[in-house]
Amino acid sequence: MRRTTRTTLTLAVATALAVPAAFAPVAGAATTSSSGSQASSGLQASSGLQASSNAQLSSGPRASSGSAADKALVRREAAKAARVAVPKIAWKSCGAAPALAKFQCASVDVPTDYDRPRGATTTIALTRLPAGNPAERIGTLFTNPGGPGGPGVGFVQQFAGIAYSPEVRAKFDILGFDPRGVGLSDPVTCFPTAAEENAAFAGIEPFPITPAETSAYTRVMLRAAVGCMTTSPDRLTHYSTANVARDMDLLRRAVGDKSLSYAGYSYGTYLGATYAKLFPGNVRALVLDGTLSPEWYSGSDGDRRPVGVRLRQGEGSADTFQQFLAECKQAGAERCALAAQGDPGTVVENLLQRLKTHPVEIPLPDGTTMKITYQTAVFLIFQSLYSPLAWTDLATTLAALNAPSAARAAKSTVAAKVLSEWNRRQEEYSGLGSALQPCIEARHSGRPFAYPQFAADANKRAPHFGALRAWVGLACEFMPVRDTDAFLGPWNLSVKSPVLVFGTRHDPATPYQATRPYADLYPDARMVTVEGYGHGTIGISSCADQKITDYLVGLKAPADNSTCTQDYKPFTPLANSRAAAAKPALDLAAFGSF
Repeated sequence: MRRTTRTTLTLAVATALAVPAAFAPVAGAATTSSSGSQASSGLQASSGLQASSNAQLSSGPRASSGSAADKALVRREAAKAARVAVPKIAWKSCGAAPALAKFQCASVDVPTDYDRPRGATTTIALTRLPAGNPAERIGTLFTNPGGPGGPGVGFVQQFAGIAYSPEVRAKFDILGFDPRGVGLSDPVTCFPTAAEENAAFAGIEPFPITPAETSAYTRVMLRAAVGCMTTSPDRLTHYSTANVARDMDLLRRAVGDKSLSYAGYSYGTYLGATYAKLFPGNVRALVLDGTLSPEWYSGSDGDRRPVGVRLRQGEGSADTFQQFLAECKQAGAERCALAAQGDPGTVVENLLQRLKTHPVEIPLPDGTTMKITYQTAVFLIFQSLYSPLAWTDLATTLAALNAPSAARAAKSTVAAKVLSEWNRRQEEYSGLGSALQPCIEARHSGRPFAYPQFAADANKRAPHFGALRAWVGLACEFMPVRDTDAFLGPWNLSVKSPVLVFGTRHDPATPYQATRPYADLYPDARMVTVEGYGHGTIGISSCADQKITDYLVGLKAPADNSTCTQDYKPFTPLANSRAAAAKPALDLAAFGSF
């Protein structure tokens, strides 16, 4: 049987915002949803920013203590919250699967519209890993793995043991929740079934490069937009990050915590900033890793380019890709397969240009084949840049694609395994609807038919990756629906507590250049630079882990402008270490939402 790569809108377009890992719920999870529609396990995504103008990136003054308008906003939110009854959480077993034995699951109903607290409700699915030492329990650590559209239930159930140190797990209940509209929390859907969604996008490349591909791509985006508004109009109308923040504050009250302890990754840093704006007095601790610029995401800085352009993810990916090539060259032929074929940069550039006219068919272990086009290769590279732990396999795969057809079979054993797993994950993580928060809360260009020019301009700044990311959000241009309760700025924040902000030097998804401006939104942010590569710190920097532990447990924040290194250097063997244990999570990093 012959099969080609499945590239759906969810996969090709919906990876604008980044997450440290793609976390599918463990089989057998007992969380429930009141919706009868498809419950997607979600893609974890990729989000991103890169350098803007010097004016946009200047640190500027520290955030003020709060204007009169800010104080009025906080009072309005407090009044809304006071009208909502605090739900009771009935924790229970998550199912019979051995992997779930340590976890508890529940679901609660929250107001769909906080302006109508006694009206319709939305079901939120929860899970928690109870504190290992109840006698020294500090409280609950709320988490968000990114996206938007990252399922928090699966994140905690699969990776809490990797993401948080033993001391944090001993003293906090680690709580994950699928945000409204995601996963098991009354998911937003755009097609009656997953099969129909997959069929709608069959044969569509991750991004178009020819006029015919552009026409086909635009038609399928229009069809998707109509489907979303037809299938889930009520859910989309109340889908904003601000409502997720309101849900999180209600859940904080439900678990009995006086103030919020929170760890957010990528898009989760946007949720963190939104929570800090609406509920500044309710913050105990915020860990913000892989920062997403609120201005760039929302468009509140006046930038009317498509969201996929203004997030600067193309530039971030291009920078990280150059680091990948340099590290491969330095590692040499023994440790990087690409280096055995010549200068890695020249080899890959020649390969990508050749794939535009001569795609490569790779046999997979199950007897099927996978067609690798130029766009598929760029998308594969982009996703693999999320973790340096994946770079060796990426180099081996590219080397196999570059080999003459007669030699490819001998060289492609590892490549076939990598591509087979990559393809399986793409088919596993489906559900366009879970990625649509930017459609209803961010500003858009209003020029859907100008995307070819937007892509061409972006590609000049970031070859290959600029075009890939520029097409993100096209479906949003055809969706005239907004959540009137969304918050889109201004983003000066008044949280009094110190907050902990991490930025990785070469991050393809949330580029480092956005970290300092993000930190300066807070009156007292302690920024930590992680010298290394990839998206986020989970499982790859013991230095970062220790700073997070000290901060969450003892509220001991490091000095601003601190630095950490990564424990793993690209293209070196993985020892039997925590980094090796984290590899399954990090390899899934880019399979995400929007």
